[in-house]
Amino acid sequence: MQDIGLVLIVILALVLLWRGPKTLPKLGQALGRGVREAREEASKAQAEIQARASDESSTTADSDQAPADGQTDAPQDAPDAPADTPPADRRPPDTA
Repeated sequence: MQDIGLVLIVILALVLLWRGPKTLPKLGQALGRGVREAREEASKAQAEIQARASDESSTTADSDQAPADGQTDAPQDAPDAPADTPPADRRPPDTA
C-alpha cells in the first residue's frame, strides 16, 4: 500500500515538471470531469441492465404460471357462431 503512494507522488512530480504548475489544476479538472462522466454512464448502463433483467424475470414468471381459473390463453370462438362457419361470416350483422 505504501508503494502505491510513492508511485503516485513520483507521477505527480513528473507531471508537475512536464506541464508546469499553472496547467496542473486544469488537468485535474479535466480528469475529474472524465471520471464523473464515466461514473454517470456506468450507473445508467447498470440501471438499464437491471430494468431489462427485472422485465425478463417478470415476463418469464408470468408465462410459467398457469391461470388460476383453469382457462388457457388460447383464443376461443364466439359462443353463438357454429364451429363450421368460416371467419368471414362471423361479422356483426350491421357491418358490410
